Amino acid sequence: MMNTNFYKAIIISLAMVMVSPVFAKGDAAAGKEKAATCAGCHGAEGISASPQWPNLAGQVPSYIASQLAAFKSGERKNATMAGFSAGLTPEDMADLDAYYASLTPAQGSISEDQVELATQGEKIFKGGFAERQIASCMSCHGASGKGIPKHFPSVAGQKQAYLEAQLLSFKKGERKGYNEMMYSIAFALSEQQIKALSVYMSGLN
Repeated sequence: MMNTNFYKAIIISLAMVMVSPVFAKGDAAAGKEKAATCAGCHGAEGISASPQWPNLAGQVPSYIASQLAAFKSGERKNATMAGFSAGLTPEDMADLDAYYASLTPAQGSISEDQVELATQGEKIFKGGFAERQIASCMSCHGASGKGIPKHFPSVAGQKQAYLEAQLLSFKKGERKGYNEMMYSIAFALSEQQIKALSVYMSGLN
């Protein structure tokens, strides 16, 4: 018999998508000019050279704007981003969002020595972890990891180290979200499972 608790996260997620407000559509050209200060960490084309900073190119519409707003309000904690977002208006956030959403996303890849680990991550990403009643990651992030605007970002081709750091942050309760869904999922996973998931998602395209 199907365990209804297994799909609880999916039901909550879909409800959020249906009722969540949509950020105003921004101007990508204006966003390109405003993104000059972001290039140092996130790259001139939204692809970071550093493993600790996320790629922004090709992110789902409205997600970046929502995260900038969260940094500005203090809902999401990061000293660097708090400083950058402090002076941004909703229009600035929408423009930056539109610009990065318009860019070509990074291409994911997995090194040969990580294939076995990625295979472990693929099982969780596609099939969930029934033992702990965790639904598949692709339920919210899509089969190819491209995400669903605005709450469920693209994870495809993202930095492996960044993905792992964020999942660990959710697990420890250090990163908050729109609800406790990601905390509950990450908390139930071991650090080894989180690493495997991060490797797999970093290779998606």
